[in-house]
Amino acid sequence: MAYEKLEADAVLATAQRLRARIEARFPERNLGRVAERLIAVASDVERAAARSLPIRVLRVAGLVVIGLLVAVSAISLVAVVIELVRTSGSALAWLSAMETIINDVVYVGIAVIFLWLLPGHLERRRILGELHRLRSLAHVIDMHQLTKDPERFAAAFRPTAETVEVGLSPIEMANYLDYCSELLSLVAKTAAVYAERSTDPAVLATISDVENLTTGMGRKIWQKLGLVPGVGSRPANPAD
Repeated sequence: MAYEKLEADAVLATAQRLRARIEARFPERNLGRVAERLIAVASDVERAAARSLPIRVLRVAGLVVIGLLVAVSAISLVAVVIELVRTSGSALAWLSAMETIINDVVYVGIAVIFLWLLPGHLERRRILGELHRLRSLAHVIDMHQLTKDPERFAAAFRPTAETVEVGLSPIEMANYLDYCSELLSLVAKTAAVYAERSTDPAVLATISDVENLTTGMGRKIWQKLGLVPGVGSRPANPAD
């Protein structure tokens, strides 16, 4: 079972190692700060179970209130019926009593549905907020690799006045792109951790969107890696 479930602490540890690798190789660049933000989000995911305690308390409290509402409504219904039978109420009295009972049932039903759905709604909103942070982080990572174009190493390349100087050798660019690809993969893995704890359709659909987004961005990076001189289609640094 240990290899059938994605653990938040393992994803966090991998993100911390990746940050250390990035800072060791590119201490002067901001990619390490991006990794730091990913660690912050992964840490929040790891602490999500502890933060879900108020949700569990709210769910239990909601069930208690639901039970009280149903019990009070049932007692009230029985009391009305007994009173009408005891006093041999007229048809008009029965109709008035039925109207009151139906209104009470409708209002109690609305309250029960609200209390039943409230914990899930709050949990969904919290998770979707975290997934939005991951989606934004993926776009930030993609921005870091946009100007890392392998064609600048071609003999026929001619820079213009607007060409961005990246200051990287071919192998350094390959490593940089490789780190971006790993960061995107960890973004997807961090989002996938929520799939282990939620069956909400909106949450699962958002997780799938994040995974598709990072997969598409990662594919572009590997296309660039395949054009870096001396690297080809191989990973930038298999030993790192």
